[in-house]
Amino acid sequence: MRYRLTFVAGLALGYVLGTRAGRERYEQIKKSARRISENPTVRNTAETAAQQGRQYAGKALHTVSDKVGDRVPASVAQRVRSLRERNGHGAAGDDWGTSAT
Repeated sequence: MRYRLTFVAGLALGYVLGTRAGRERYEQIKKSARRISENPTVRNTAETAAQQGRQYAGKALHTVSDKVGDRVPASVAQRVRSLRERNGHGAAGDDWGTSAT
């Protein structure tokens, strides 16, 4: 999903930068994008999706941990521990700058 979103963002950026319509069209697109991103419904939906994603990721972590258990190589287990410690033992926030608000 991340790659698809990156592709769409790149496509939009390419259109904006490559268009011959000029600055006026760019400002129109920018204004529309800002209006959509500031829409309370869109923001609430995005936050709900993020919260559900965190919940499912937590459930998946426990399920995988229970099934895999000690069969994970020590190097992988150490890497996971170090990432958890760096991130405050599962505290809100991640490498992408999101938070659980």
